[in-house]
This record gives sequence, C-alpha cells and structure tokens, in this order.
Amino acid sequence: MSYAVAAALQSAVYQRLADDPTLDALVGDAIYDALPSGTLPPLYVVLGAEDVRDASDKTGGGAQHSFTVSVLTESAGFATAKAAAAAVSDALVDAPLTLDRGSLVSLNFYKAKAARIGTGAMRQINLIFRARVADDT
Repeated sequence: MSYAVAAALQSAVYQRLADDPTLDALVGDAIYDALPSGTLPPLYVVLGAEDVRDASDKTGGGAQHSFTVSVLTESAGFATAKAAAAAVSDALVDAPLTLDRGSLVSLNFYKAKAARIGTGAMRQINLIFRARVADDT
C-alpha cells in the first residue's frame, strides 16, 4: 500500500474545482482546503475527510481514496447547494487529473447526503468520491 499519493490527489482535486468555470460562477473563489477564520460566504465548498485503503496489485503500489467534498449554504432550501454540488460532481467524475506524484486510474462519484445542520439555518451536502491511484515512482 502507498499513502504517498494522497497529497498529490488532494492538490489536483482542489485545483480542478478552483479552475471549473461552472463552479466559479456559483461560489467564486470560496473553495477551501481548510476553512479561513472570520465570516464565511453564504455558499462555499470545502474539502473534507478521506478514507484510504490498499489497492496494490502485482504491477505496483496503489490505493483507493474515498474523499468528501462538502457544499454548505445559508440559503433557505437546498436548491443553491444542489446546483453547486452538481457542479462539483461534474468537475470531478472521470476528470483527467494530473498528479505531482503517481497517477489517477479512476475517479467516480460514490454517494451524497444532504442535511440541515445546527439549528437548521445551514444546509450541507457531503459528496463522497472514490479515486483509485497508482504510485508509479
């Protein structure tokens, strides 16, 4: 198993989302790896948790990364969050990501969950993707 490709995958995912014109039209530059201090915008995207499992085979080291991308909004209802979540999904599924280390074998949508959080004033959609990477170093 190799976890060595994790940082390269995260960086490529972030860059793909930041460069996507549809997502940019919805959230602008409000795409975060870590939440900034201070007031957050009314709609934003944040990279979240990751679960990694060995996917090595006889050709070399590899891993399957299940990672979360969350869309959060203060808007009433889920329509705004769902539009941004769709843009995230469209940007990532089968994206031809170039990694600084290793290579991306596949990137697929796995599941999502939409929920009200806190007192119900915020809406959150957690999208979970699965990426298979090879550590070709």
